[in-house]
Amino acid sequence: MAVEYFESGIVGADVVGADDIVVVVGQDGLVANTLKYLNGQPLIAVNPDPARYDGILLPFRTNDIKHVARDVLSGRRGQKEITMASAELNNGQSLLAVNDFFIGRRTHVSARYTVRINGKEEKQSSSGIIVSTGLGSTGWLKSVIAGAKGISKTLAGRETFANFDAPKWDSNFLYYSVREPFPSNTTSAGLVFGKIADAPMQIISQMPENGVIFSDGIEEDFLQFNSGLAAKISVAPQKGRLVV
Repeated sequence: MAVEYFESGIVGADVVGADDIVVVVGQDGLVANTLKYLNGQPLIAVNPDPARYDGILLPFRTNDIKHVARDVLSGRRGQKEITMASAELNNGQSLLAVNDFFIGRRTHVSARYTVRINGKEEKQSSSGIIVSTGLGSTGWLKSVIAGAKGISKTLAGRETFANFDAPKWDSNFLYYSVREPFPSNTTSAGLVFGKIADAPMQIISQMPENGVIFSDGIEEDFLQFNSGLAAKISVAPQKGRLVV
């Protein structure tokens, strides 16, 4: 067993042994990008500069590392499970997300696709689909809900999402939200928000070029998602383990 330290970049799964403990020193985003390349190893997240970083995922300081690592080795330290999302393409490629997926066009033109979930199907034209985990509910999904609250309050005089509770980090479901869906003679806007739980969501690309799926805001780490490709979006079987 070893303690592995990471301060930047993307971690290769082959770098970390099955029994290793991983220590990440940096921003919250580095924690997310490291978790999805691990396979259940405990991760100790360290905030090197509390005055600079909010540290939602960074409960420890640099002088905590030794005793926290010692606690983990002796089984005296708790760990929080982190639910991740999985995107699997029909060409065999796959990608994990700790916070969220974006599925759509790389540019600012409309994304076209067919979406299937819970026995329903429709063709859509939109600015893309966001799929969020419980951990990601404080990020992109929070913005989606804030916008929906503002629109509903203006149009209907009340907030239709007033009682929305963000899911916990280990919640065994995902939320999907369609950005700016455009209803027309050939496209619909009925399946625009909901949960992905027991059954996956299927998305069939109708984008001739620049279709992408990327995770956790890392646009450079993406899957091409052009016409002829189909994606299965579901809760990932593996869990992240964040030391608390």
